[in-house]
Amino acid sequence: MILTAFPQLDLGCGAVQRFALFDLDNTLIDLDAAFRLWAQEFTDAQDLDPDAVDWLLELNREGPSHRETFFGMVRERFALNDSVEDLWAAYRSRMPHLVRCRPEVLAGIAELRASGWRVGIITNGTADNQLGKLRQTGLADAVDGCAVSGVEGVRKPDRALFEIAAQRCGVSLVDGGWMVGDRLSADIAGGRGAGLRTVWIGTDLDHQGQADHVAGNVITAIEILRTAKAPA
Repeated sequence: MILTAFPQLDLGCGAVQRFALFDLDNTLIDLDAAFRLWAQEFTDAQDLDPDAVDWLLELNREGPSHRETFFGMVRERFALNDSVEDLWAAYRSRMPHLVRCRPEVLAGIAELRASGWRVGIITNGTADNQLGKLRQTGLADAVDGCAVSGVEGVRKPDRALFEIAAQRCGVSLVDGGWMVGDRLSADIAGGRGAGLRTVWIGTDLDHQGQADHVAGNVITAIEILRTAKAPA
């Protein structure tokens, strides 16, 4: 649904345009659940001991964020013959087929757009992996625009990626909007740096003050936006 007018709204913190950017991994989709599926498949395919699944899950939680380093540690741990590059490439190829976007999330996005919102997705990650997830889940067709760091050559929290995402949605950051995500640095600090209100997907009470609103999941975050009232 393409709209040309963008009403202003108010959540007790000033009027902003009806525009929202959402993070992808562990915001719109449950990447952790998909990783658990991958870890089990990988353990079976490599004929590893069953406890390898727990080791992989722990490394994913506490280990390096860069996947090349991650797979270097995996290769060393299990004395694998595959190169780090091949392990990393196989992971990127498989993950888009393991992630899911819940129907109620897609419905929530549709409701926002039907009520006059422009909605976009902004995500860090390699082009093949993230674009694959967007296509396989149906999210690519569910929003007004997407910005992927691996395509654009710039990463959150850099304001430039937010500007690209806004442009793809046909709006300007100058008029404000919202950023919803689970990463305090990339999503919340990045969103604030781009002049956006923020909704943090999280539960840690120590970090709640860093965002304008806190939601336990993306459905609650969408409800925060959906129930926003236009100022009188």
